[in-house]
Amino acid sequence: MGMAEDDNTEARAQARRQERYCLFDTAIGPCGVAWSELGLTRVQLPEADRDSTERRLKTRSRGTRAELPPRHIKQLIAEIQRYATGERVDFSSIVIDLSKLSPIDREICAAARSIGWGATATYGDLARKTGTPGDARGVGQAMSRNPAPIVIPCHRVLAKGGKLGGFSAYGGAVTKERLLALEGVRVGDDEPLLPGLFSKERRSA
Repeated sequence: MGMAEDDNTEARAQARRQERYCLFDTAIGPCGVAWSELGLTRVQLPEADRDSTERRLKTRSRGTRAELPPRHIKQLIAEIQRYATGERVDFSSIVIDLSKLSPIDREICAAARSIGWGATATYGDLARKTGTPGDARGVGQAMSRNPAPIVIPCHRVLAKGGKLGGFSAYGGAVTKERLLALEGVRVGDDEPLLPGLFSKERRSA
């Protein structure tokens, strides 16, 4: 294979990895998705406002530009919108491009995808499932790098003793608790604030 052919092969590979994105409204606020020819690359949960959500999505998905979504992404958007109303949705068939993650992070994300709607597991459970018992902290770090929350349901992964644990999305543990509440899972004594993720006080803070 000559140099020109090598260049063409790399150009085609880069084109397949090129990401596009779009924003859409849900019952929990404006969300976003990014995708490439290889699959879904990112799900962006609501930030403080729509502009902030778009900025975060563009920052995390380099080289992206806004574009009308293809049919399979439109279907995913509709499913996320249904999920945000508390409807049971199975995202296990969604193709996700996790090529930017390390092999162990991909394995941990795959384990997280096996946690069904309305169920939870602990960081320790996932550590044992992925052959790294005792590395619950490593699992937590992998979950913080999850590019597609909800589709890869890192909100269903709890700390030891059923405590919420951390959550890297805007709103932190509050967002995690509200996503669990959409699935009928209660952690703690606070009443879920539905359908939005945040109370008026928190939105205006």
